[in-house]
Amino acid sequence: MKTIKLLTGYFLLATLMVSCYADVIIEDDFIEESAFNTDQVLQSFDLWYIDINATQGNGEVPFLQRAFTVSFDRGVLYANNNIVGIGKTGGGYGIDVGTYGTLRGIVDIDHDIDGRWALEVFAINRNTIELYDARGDTSYFLKGYQTNTFDYDMVFYDNINYFIQEYDAWEKIYTSEIGALNDFDDENYVQFLPNFFRSSLDSPNTSMANLQWDFEGEYEVYDIQGDNSLKALTLDYDFFGDDYFELYVINDSTIELYHPDSATTYEFRGRGYQEYLKSGKGDGSKKRIKSSNPIMNVKRKKVK
Repeated sequence: MKTIKLLTGYFLLATLMVSCYADVIIEDDFIEESAFNTDQVLQSFDLWYIDINATQGNGEVPFLQRAFTVSFDRGVLYANNNIVGIGKTGGGYGIDVGTYGTLRGIVDIDHDIDGRWALEVFAINRNTIELYDARGDTSYFLKGYQTNTFDYDMVFYDNINYFIQEYDAWEKIYTSEIGALNDFDDENYVQFLPNFFRSSLDSPNTSMANLQWDFEGEYEVYDIQGDNSLKALTLDYDFFGDDYFELYVINDSTIELYHPDSATTYEFRGRGYQEYLKSGKGDGSKKRIKSSNPIMNVKRKKVK
């Protein structure tokens, strides 16, 4: 049996999340358990960011495993299944993926693809809830935000591996005049797949269907100790040496690679956006998993 977590403080101000096991006490006042209160809790924030690394249990709720955020809005369930477009798609809420209703401490979700799920709702603190799937004995932890205070940059950098894989390829659109000549100057396309990368020397504006991949190898993304707005990227070519870059997110279609060895800056634009809708492309293959990047203890070399 799950142990109820009581919500304290001013979360939801006058309304409180409830469980089906006990009354909730806030500032010495009893708040009657009801489906109405549960719905108010779910609607108290515009976005619920799913902290996938905090998930507990070996089961899976597919639509939560797939999403970065979910939103509960007057019976409609929305989700941001892509980082690309987050903050813009559906006014920030994402796409309509199903409907929901509330019982006492339970949200009953009818997902357009994954069907019916009755999830128990628990309050962890003033802006965090737990959605518990009894069938799989699995808990997801969601942190609430309003759209005007949500740190979208955090989503990109915390989920950088998913972001760089959301495009079929990245096309080089800029090379700085400053910087020593190096072999990467000639590579105009890079593709990031789950386990390896490929790059191409084909000229700009080559159609995706006609790209020829000249090199491939392994890549690794690193967190930087003490710097949350920077990632490091290494490209380990099969028959050549390694390349090291500082990786920056410019926007949801553009990344910057700074090559410290040559002091050259490159910009790449994504092509072939892979949109994970309610069904179709990507739904079966793209699911978030617990992961953590290795940490590199270096200082950024590019001057801001």
